[in-house]
Amino acid sequence: MQAETPDQKLRARAARVIPGGMFGHLNANRLPEGYPQFFERGDGCHLWDVNGRRYVDFMCSWGPIVLGHHHPAVTEAVQRQMAAGDCLNGPSERLVELAERLVRLLPHADWAMFSKNGTDATTTCVTLARAASGRRKILVAQGAYHGAIPWCTPNPLGVTAEDRTHLLTFTYNDVASLETAVQRAGDDLAGILVSAFRHDYGFDQELPDPLFTRRVRELCDATNAALIVDDVRAGFRMTLRGSWDLVGVQPDLSAWSKAIANGHALAAVTGNDRYRDAASKIFVTGSFWCSAVSMAAAVATLDELERNDGPARMRAMGQRLRDGIAAQAAAVGIGVRQSGPPQMPTLLFDDDADFAKGDLFTREALKRGVYLHPRHNMFLSTAHTEADIDFALEATKAAFDVVAAR
Repeated sequence: MQAETPDQKLRARAARVIPGGMFGHLNANRLPEGYPQFFERGDGCHLWDVNGRRYVDFMCSWGPIVLGHHHPAVTEAVQRQMAAGDCLNGPSERLVELAERLVRLLPHADWAMFSKNGTDATTTCVTLARAASGRRKILVAQGAYHGAIPWCTPNPLGVTAEDRTHLLTFTYNDVASLETAVQRAGDDLAGILVSAFRHDYGFDQELPDPLFTRRVRELCDATNAALIVDDVRAGFRMTLRGSWDLVGVQPDLSAWSKAIANGHALAAVTGNDRYRDAASKIFVTGSFWCSAVSMAAAVATLDELERNDGPARMRAMGQRLRDGIAAQAAAVGIGVRQSGPPQMPTLLFDDDADFAKGDLFTREALKRGVYLHPRHNMFLSTAHTEADIDFALEATKAAFDVVAAR
């Protein structure tokens, strides 16, 4: 009888003390067979699971790792701040430094405030839109993910109809459906909440259509509603100026998290002066929201991204991966679809409604030391090198051969 692996032993222990053994999107039971649940360490763009296996990491902790695991500049900033203090009776100077940095970087931002995760940030944006306008209706794209509490969670369990009474939906990049939703909201429209790009789980990704983004801006201006960009997932990977800056549109409010502090828990809301008064009056708080260590990590992270033009580096490595996969798929006659920005690639297979091809492909890549995802968009970091991409492409070539043989 084969001995249990460390990962299997930890799963058994977790099942006794954690409902379901794991929770949320980090549950490896939702991934193809063979994916590890527990990890030992990370360094650069590499991960080691508790079984001692090493992977080139293309999930980057589902987005937070933008410079690579255990980045020396971030680690030094964290250790220095930890020696001075983290969770104090009030914030440290890092709070002001980070707010100043965001205001300098982001064209739309006149101010910034902080919290701990993306749901905090998107919820604060919605609260601000309502507080400033005295209205209730918020428009969101059908199927978009903006967090994990009742007003926005994709899971209806435990959610009441009243939690979403004032949400109206439209189709991302569809101007006609957007205009219809605005008409339905009437004079009760507080804001329109949009993702940086369409990154719905299990679907081809869509970059924002400039015609659509301009119409969102026009409608918000015409109705005096807030244009809110949810940059939690994409922020600081596509550009350091806010994702919709790439299509020439500035929001009124933006939500940030994931990559802002290279794996340290932090989120931010940035906004223009129209929402400054409301931001000074609403009550949003948390015991850990002003912790200094994560803010020191964020300042160091932004330093490194600016110094090395992080978005350009991630785009180049993502394009190298995308080009290699396209050539491999064509060589064996397998239809694939690659979508989204190269820094955040999504790979889906043609004629694969049940994701069986994608599951097999990613499982075979995993066996060869490459951690991909069969349905979710993936993430590049500045730690990925040409050698890492080429190693990954050796694994994906073998994985394509297996899929072709089946």
